[in-house]
Amino acid sequence: MKLLVINCGSSSVKFQLLEMDGEVVLAKGLADRVGIGGGREATLSYEARGRAPVRLAQPMPDHLTALSLIAETLLHAEHGVLTSLTEIRAVGHRVVHGGEQFHASALLDDAVLAAVRACSDLAPLHNPANLQGIEAAQRLLPGVPQVAVFDTAFHQTMPRRAYLYAIPYELYAERRLRRYGFHGTSHRFVSGVATELLAARGVAPAQQAIITCHLGNGCSMAAVQGGTVVDTSMGLTPLEGLVMGTRSGDVDPAIVWYIQEALGIDTDEIDVLLNQRSGLLGVSGVSSDMRDVLAAAQEGNQRAATALDLYTYRIRKYIGAYAAAMGRLHAVIFTAGVGENSPDIRARCLAGLELLGLEVDPARNTAAVGLAAPVDIAPDASPGRVLVIPTNEELLIARDTAAIVGA
Repeated sequence: MKLLVINCGSSSVKFQLLEMDGEVVLAKGLADRVGIGGGREATLSYEARGRAPVRLAQPMPDHLTALSLIAETLLHAEHGVLTSLTEIRAVGHRVVHGGEQFHASALLDDAVLAAVRACSDLAPLHNPANLQGIEAAQRLLPGVPQVAVFDTAFHQTMPRRAYLYAIPYELYAERRLRRYGFHGTSHRFVSGVATELLAARGVAPAQQAIITCHLGNGCSMAAVQGGTVVDTSMGLTPLEGLVMGTRSGDVDPAIVWYIQEALGIDTDEIDVLLNQRSGLLGVSGVSSDMRDVLAAAQEGNQRAATALDLYTYRIRKYIGAYAAAMGRLHAVIFTAGVGENSPDIRARCLAGLELLGLEVDPARNTAAVGLAAPVDIAPDASPGRVLVIPTNEELLIARDTAAIVGA
């Protein structure tokens, strides 16, 4: 069964075509700069199994045009992997926000589409783009079942004490202002892998307490107890929580009013400041890319060193808080671009946490870069496990889609 996985951003379409028998990726790629300036500078980067990589520069004014070009490329005589679009039996879509309505992935129909639209005010930069991708795929592949896989769904098991803000309750009851959390597909994938690894060590799944750290340009953590989320670091929006590439993470809300008065800027400019000019970039003054910040710190840049200290301190603090919330801790997981590829950051995040049973074996940690499979980087005698697990959100979307369509 061949499935197409689509992840639409406001100006991009990321995709994978998978053969679910064996879970093989047949082709993948990214259409970038879609719709920007009329899409005149848009490009498609494409890789197919057993074929040379392709990069195409072609105008893509909208998502339908981008998906049409992707389809043409999949069918191409030289580098395509399909003979007909009818081979695609289902489409899985990443949808950022499902609100409180969706605790799991869902087959797309009119009611589900309406609910996704209704969540657009909670994710104004993401849900409209996701909807454009859905509508384009429905036009390109009429009659093919399509499934929405929500970033927020995995976190819907949080208890009220974890997701409510201490603001007038009417704002929750009437406006649904609460903590939702994001990166749920990644947290679900890696925690599922960790569950199997811990079970093999004799820890029953229902008893497991796991902390997952998704560290990329966007960063979030989740406390997963017995397979369900009990807390997560992102909130109403992805701005809350950890220090990120360009996002501030947790700040005193009064900072907004202070900045507004001190700098004489409006709320849109404050939004840009906190979401696009803060985090590693804002503190270091160097870059939002962890590799650049690490290099600058090693060269003696004190602001870069401070940015790293802030970044890793916040993660250590959340690990301690989540261990306390769950009452025990069996494993910490590192995943995503930074989590999977930076031994330095992993070591800094866990420094001094021996009281929680967490240690890192230096040799194992150094070797754990660019992995295709999970690795345990804790010493054998350590009571807590430290796992580096490559995330695979597209595969989880494909699995959910196959299960729902099959049912």
